[in-house]
Amino acid sequence: MSQITEGARESLASWLQAKPRNFYDADRHLRSTLRLRLGETTLARHEASFSAFGALAAGPIDGWARVTNQAANLPRLERYDGIGRRTETIVFHPDYHAIGRAVYRTGVMSGYAEPGGESAQLVFFYLLGQNGEAGHCCPLACTAGLIKLIQRRGDQDLQARFLPALLDHDYDTHAHASQFLTEVQGGSDVGANALRAEPDGAGGWLLTGEKWFCSAADAQLYLVTARPAGAAGGTGGLGAFIVPRLLQDGEPNGIHLRRLKDKLGTRSMASAEIDFVGARAVAIGEATGAFKDVVEVVLDTSRLYNAMACAAAMRRAEIEARAYGAARQAFGGAIERFPLVRRSLALIAAGTRAAVASTFYTATLADRMAVGRGGDEVYRLLVNVNKYWTSVRNTQVLREAIEVLGGNGAIEEFSVLPRLYRDAIVLESWEGTHNVLCAQIARDIARYALDRPYLEELRTRLAAVRGVPAAVDELLARLPRELDAIARMDGDAAALAMRPFVEHLALGQQSVCLLEQGDALAADHLLSLHLPRAETPAETLGRIDALLAS
Repeated sequence: MSQITEGARESLASWLQAKPRNFYDADRHLRSTLRLRLGETTLARHEASFSAFGALAAGPIDGWARVTNQAANLPRLERYDGIGRRTETIVFHPDYHAIGRAVYRTGVMSGYAEPGGESAQLVFFYLLGQNGEAGHCCPLACTAGLIKLIQRRGDQDLQARFLPALLDHDYDTHAHASQFLTEVQGGSDVGANALRAEPDGAGGWLLTGEKWFCSAADAQLYLVTARPAGAAGGTGGLGAFIVPRLLQDGEPNGIHLRRLKDKLGTRSMASAEIDFVGARAVAIGEATGAFKDVVEVVLDTSRLYNAMACAAAMRRAEIEARAYGAARQAFGGAIERFPLVRRSLALIAAGTRAAVASTFYTATLADRMAVGRGGDEVYRLLVNVNKYWTSVRNTQVLREAIEVLGGNGAIEEFSVLPRLYRDAIVLESWEGTHNVLCAQIARDIARYALDRPYLEELRTRLAAVRGVPAAVDELLARLPRELDAIARMDGDAAALAMRPFVEHLALGQQSVCLLEQGDALAADHLLSLHLPRAETPAETLGRIDALLAS
């Protein structure tokens, strides 16, 4: 082996060694965010746990996630046992369960027993998410949503029956949940759902029909939307039901798994098509009129988790790309010295900081709502704006990081980035595609004028910070004008104009969040990427270098 070849391999080895051994301890921006959003007292109470899990996420969990995503180790469906009895079992690699035990031991779900602490619980999710979906991110989101829906809509008997297992911090005894809304004819048009619910004569229900995209199909408890016999059409006639996957004797509860989905990403988490054949179910509250709560509690919770997963993937992209840029030698030095590489690294850094800042702010609004301290109107708009924009930016940031690694960035065994990129495509569609979210935001603005409290809160918060870049003031000033212009357009033109307006709403929120943390450099660079300005190449490079040094 030549000395040149050996030297190049040594530089790659130094890249591996340079990456952090603890995702929490190495993340200065995260700690700054948490000091602001959680407060010093709450952060001090949790910080040892965050650090301990940060080491697990960067070490053992990283290795387990790599193993469980290999083609030979993906979930598999075993519908029958050895003597032909139906079991509808999904089998996972042992490392999948190792991740689950490490995650649930943190109390990431048991903390929901006391409302108002979701921001702290999401730190564990954020650290886990730096390994991609890892088979457990979606189940965590679904479990959190069902816990909150039962707390909001269920009576004491229902809470006593299901919450203890959902809140259990022991992975081997807890119940995790899933949520099945999508049907083959419906998709985002949930009002077209046709799965039927009929009374069983004993106070329960029997569900018959099919669901088309059922993620976390191995869950012990399914949250299923169904239409009771004789109920009205559209979403108003839908009820929300809990379907245990197994009956008390261990037999499948009228659940027939047609097949597992062969997905582009999130492959170590089992998604399936499922037939319900007289599946026994329990209604959550009244048997109809549940969809509003399903959206406001379950889907909005999943949208918050989805955004946090995107922020986590961006942070991992930053780790990989910045370490590689410093270690990789080409044309006589490290590639990070090249202006275009520095540009990519700055784009990644700004996108990551912005996503972390806005998503944890969204989580604090959810905490305020949970304890009756307001924030409802702003949250209702922000949770959709933030989910849309973080998922858009996630794929862009990951592509940029892959480009920094060059051809090596496309190799599954070389880097985590290809897997994160595949997961990112799925995250863009989960819990509402971009177009669906923009349409919902447009409806919420038209019906409830949610833009007013959203923009007023931004202006109030901005007035309390110093060193505001001119671009931020200019953006907040133009948002009302953009909305007025949209209001004067016809329906089709307004629909087309809504998406860039939503992006500007997101940029305004992220800029203010960053400024509240004292990160004017990231806020200014973030806006320069999306609202181009006149400046010389030297000014651009100066801004980039200042951001990367901060």
